[in-house]
Amino acid sequence: MPVNVKKEGMDIPSEGFAPVPGGRVRYRIADADQNGIPLLVLHGGPGCTWDYLEPLSALEGGRPVIFYDQLGCGDSDRPDDPSLWTLERSVDELVAVREALGLDRLHILGQSWGTMLAVEYMLTRRPAGVTSLVLSAPCLSASRWAADGRRYLQSLPDDHRQAVLRAEETGVYDDPAYGEAMMAYYRRHLCRLDPWPACLTRSFERLNTEIYLQMWGPSEFTITGSLRDFERAERLHEIGVPALFTCGEFDEAAPATTAYYHRMMPGSEIAVFEGASHEHHLEDTADYLRLVREFLAGAEITER
Repeated sequence: MPVNVKKEGMDIPSEGFAPVPGGRVRYRIADADQNGIPLLVLHGGPGCTWDYLEPLSALEGGRPVIFYDQLGCGDSDRPDDPSLWTLERSVDELVAVREALGLDRLHILGQSWGTMLAVEYMLTRRPAGVTSLVLSAPCLSASRWAADGRRYLQSLPDDHRQAVLRAEETGVYDDPAYGEAMMAYYRRHLCRLDPWPACLTRSFERLNTEIYLQMWGPSEFTITGSLRDFERAERLHEIGVPALFTCGEFDEAAPATTAYYHRMMPGSEIAVFEGASHEHHLEDTADYLRLVREFLAGAEITER
């Protein structure tokens, strides 16, 4: 089915490839026959896929929901060119996807690294036609993210904590003890469901580690990649569209830090999901979808 957004008089197929700097990205449009303002979803990572955001395809409200695997990820082209894995090119990619799909008006939902991409796009491109932002499990200050991670690390059992510190000191991250420690951390702060949903497992299995290592680094707690100096919290007031921040009670994007971002963005809204973590859209799907649905509808009323 075609999405009801036209580009040069042509319907856009509900699945396909969009040309972007460096190659092509694979996209899919859920509810493509709906007439509402589309929602463009930016997945986390970097280097991840959109599989784990699959429940958002059930977002009702009469609007298309658009997913795409960023370049080098999932079903998109995977060029062997490390120079492509930059924040700037990722923003250029977002611009190209929007152009290819004819998204004159849209909402943007970013999750984790996707919030960095969304905010950088808004600050550097000052785009017209963006009705609202949903920033879920946000990372908008690398230094605050690292500090929160260090604080969480202190609450792990001593053997897990020592395994992480040893890996950071030696640079050896393939020690099974480190893997066990990180899984214990993830089960507290990434996803608290047991077992993990299949869509999340698929994203982990398909992670492009080359991109992740270059842009973030091997450690969750010491950021050594190109995003290590990403600090945009103090500029959030420059973004003049309605925004909703969401996080889980035990989120890697800690509630206190997410509340700080909220305060830096006048007029924004915030929701903290009790008992949930980084993947709160999986841990409390019904309430998450209801909240986002209501927020998008309210932003459209405000826009009028």
